[in-house]
Amino acid sequence: MPKVTKKLGNNKARAWESLGFAHKKKLCQHFDTTSLFVDTDYKRAIASSYYMTKLKTEVMGKLNMKDWIDQTIQNKKTIAIPIMTHPGIELIGKSVHDAVTNGQVHYEAIKALCDKYPTAAATVIMDLTVEAEAFGAEIVFPENEVPSVSGRLLTDETAIEALEIPALNKGRIAQYLKANMLTARNITDRPVFAGCIGPYSLAGRLYDMSEIMMLIYINPEAANTLLRKCTDFIIRYCMALKATGVNGVVMAEPAAGLLSNEDCLQYSSVFVKEIVEKVQDDHFTVVLHNCGNTGNCTQAMVYTDAAAYHFGNKIKMEEALKEVPVHALAMGNLDPVSLFKMSSPEEMRQATLQLLEATSAHPNFVLSSGCDVPPYTPLANIDAFYAALEEFNAMRN
Repeated sequence: MPKVTKKLGNNKARAWESLGFAHKKKLCQHFDTTSLFVDTDYKRAIASSYYMTKLKTEVMGKLNMKDWIDQTIQNKKTIAIPIMTHPGIELIGKSVHDAVTNGQVHYEAIKALCDKYPTAAATVIMDLTVEAEAFGAEIVFPENEVPSVSGRLLTDETAIEALEIPALNKGRIAQYLKANMLTARNITDRPVFAGCIGPYSLAGRLYDMSEIMMLIYINPEAANTLLRKCTDFIIRYCMALKATGVNGVVMAEPAAGLLSNEDCLQYSSVFVKEIVEKVQDDHFTVVLHNCGNTGNCTQAMVYTDAAAYHFGNKIKMEEALKEVPVHALAMGNLDPVSLFKMSSPEEMRQATLQLLEATSAHPNFVLSSGCDVPPYTPLANIDAFYAALEEFNAMRN
C-alpha cells in the first residue's frame, strides 16, 4: 500500500498557506442569507446555469481563451497574473468580511486592482470555504482574515452516504456568482478568472483533512462516494460560474499536494479531469492550482488536461515547467507571505527578477504569486513586483 507522503499539521493555516482551515468556534459569525436573492439578474443567472444545456451566445463570443493562451505563449513579453484581491479590498476601504459576504463589494475590490495594476487577467478571492458552507459546514468569519471551516461536518461513513448535494442557492454561492457576473460585465479588457475548490480539498474540509487521508486507505469506497458528491457539486458550480460570463476558473486543490503522485492521480486528478472535460472549452479555461505540490505530484496535475497550471512557492518553478506541456500555461510562484507581504520592495524586486531569469527559457511561463496574496500586503511590494516585470521585459526586448 502506498504511503502518505506528508503530515498535515494543525489545520490552522490560511488559504495562502496552502492547506489548513480550522478555527475555534467562538469566532464564528452568522448572517442572514435571505437578502442575497434580491438581484434579478443574479436569479436569472442561477436559473440559466442550473438547468442550462448551453451558454448564451454573447457569453461564448466574448473571448476565445484558446487563442489567448496561444498568443500569450507566442508573446516575447512575460505577463503577470498574481492571485490577488485582498489589496483591492483595502483600496476601497472595506473589510475581508464585507467582500466575502457581498458580491458588489467583492467586485469593486477586483475593479480597483484592475484599475491600478496591469494584471493580464482579473481574479476573484481564493476562498476555500464557499463550497463547504453550501454543503452545511460551519464557517468562521473574522473581520479582516479569510473565512475558515470550523469543526467537522461529516464524522463517519454513514454521514457520507446521507450527504446531499446542495443546490446553488445555499450559503454564499449567490454572492460569489454575483461578484463574478459583475466583474465579467464590467472588466472587458482582460480575461476574468473565477475561483472554486477542488474535489479532494473539498472532501477534506467536509470530513476533516487528516481523516480523509486515512479514509482513502481504510475505506476507499466511502472516500470515492464523498469525492463523487463533491465533484458533482463542483461541476454544477463551475457551470454556473461559466454562465456569468467569466473566462475561466482557478480550481484550488492544495490538499492533493499532500499525496503521492499515485494517490493524487486516483483521489484528485481523475475527478478534476472529469470537471475539465465537462466545463473547459475554447471560451472557458480551467487553471489547476496546487500550492501543496512540492514536485511530488506534478505528473498527476498534468493528467487532468487543464489548460493552465498554477504552482505554489514550495516547488522549483523551472522544474515544474519541464513537466507542463508546452501548449499549456504554467503559472507561479513567488511566496505570497514572505515576499509579497513581509519583504522590502527591493527584496521583492530581486526575487521577481530571479524567478523571471530562471524561467526565461519557457515561453508558456506566467509570472504569479504562489497563492492568494494575503490581507495587509504593502502596495509598495506589489509596485515592485510589476516594476521588476517591466524591467525584465525591457531587457529582453
